[in-house]
Amino acid sequence: MSIVERYSKEFAGSSRLYERARGLFPSGITHDIRHLEPFPVYVDRAKGSRKWDVDGHELVDFWNGHGSLILGHCPDDLIAAVQHQITRATHPGACHALEIEWAELVRKLVPSAERIRFTSSGTEATLMALRIVRAATGRPKVLKFTGHFHGWHDFVMPGAYQPYDGSPPRGVADPVVSDTVVIDPNDPAAVERAFRDDPSIGAVIIEPTGGHWGVVPVRGAFLHALRELCDKYDRIFIMDEVITGFRVSPGGAQAHYGVKPDITTMAKILAGGLPGGAVGGKAELMNEIEFRPGKPKIRHPGTYNGNPLSAAAGISALKRIATGEPTRLANDAATRLKRSLNEMLSRRNINWCCYGDFSLLHLMPDYDWPRPDNDDFIPYDGSVRKLDAAKNPKRVHAFRQAMLLNGVDLPGTGMFITACHSSDDIARTVDAVEKSISMLRDDGLDAA
Repeated sequence: MSIVERYSKEFAGSSRLYERARGLFPSGITHDIRHLEPFPVYVDRAKGSRKWDVDGHELVDFWNGHGSLILGHCPDDLIAAVQHQITRATHPGACHALEIEWAELVRKLVPSAERIRFTSSGTEATLMALRIVRAATGRPKVLKFTGHFHGWHDFVMPGAYQPYDGSPPRGVADPVVSDTVVIDPNDPAAVERAFRDDPSIGAVIIEPTGGHWGVVPVRGAFLHALRELCDKYDRIFIMDEVITGFRVSPGGAQAHYGVKPDITTMAKILAGGLPGGAVGGKAELMNEIEFRPGKPKIRHPGTYNGNPLSAAAGISALKRIATGEPTRLANDAATRLKRSLNEMLSRRNINWCCYGDFSLLHLMPDYDWPRPDNDDFIPYDGSVRKLDAAKNPKRVHAFRQAMLLNGVDLPGTGMFITACHSSDDIARTVDAVEKSISMLRDDGLDAA
């Protein structure tokens, strides 16, 4: 029986729900990355590092709320905080004390965030960051990097997905694309040329561990170079810590690497897994949102900005993250998993490898370079064209189906690791990867 036949049989409850969803949602889903042929898995509940689908399968989870959970699913203290708040008010349409406590925790952990404004998502946060730049500098353009994702608003979509030939992404207007300059990452000389040759660039924005949470890793040396170049050419440095914030370290990638951006965008872990985002930065920049007599301001509405449920969850999560223990546990688990996977792949002579930094990992098939020999290893010397190349969609879908059949759920070939992932989870995952690759070979899908 093929992988897809086994998957269709064992996950029949998900198939039935998908048939209902197809008549409601485009492609039957509410987020592109959840697309899975012939149908996605439907989850009923989750706790810690595990989740259970509607057919009763227990799965080791590496989605973890699209990276928004570092404490695992449904931590007892966070659930208690939200339950307490939901009995008091879900949306008072007013200022409340929790938003102050939440912002104070953010500023304590992220010192570059001198002043803060909450949003409802990471997309809204990067949108606001770019609007602040334009208002403060009068410069319309932003410099970004190939493969770096900063939400789905128009100004950051160019170059977010490979391959990118410079043409407008579908639905994005030509004039918007002309205000977004896209270059490859990890090349300070290219950044300097862009700044020097185009004075209309007001800022650079970056995912500080690399696009798509580290598919093409970025390290501290490049971040320091960006800081220096922004100072030299008077440009604003935006660090998009929507994924890395409170994950790489309690203070994010900027604290780990000792680089202070002018503006930081945050979401995901910020709100403890509930909807929520924020922009933080230098007071002189954030004051563009302030009511100042006789001066223009950026308008910033947002029905759910700083809502008390997200604030309650965020406070609970950030209090624990401030101890440093969740980050340490997640990073340690990721290192053990990466080493275990690479040992198994080498022992079995399988042409795959696992790489990544902190608690963000990626599996790479069709690997024909030297085997990883240290924890900092980057395949193909960080080549964008190699690491962020188009993948065989049929094999990606089959691999995820096989992993589900073997008790593990992961987004494509990537993994978000949490503080809850145990030694048993790691062993189960290594076994699942080994068995799933064998299943691909049985189905004739082991080659690109």
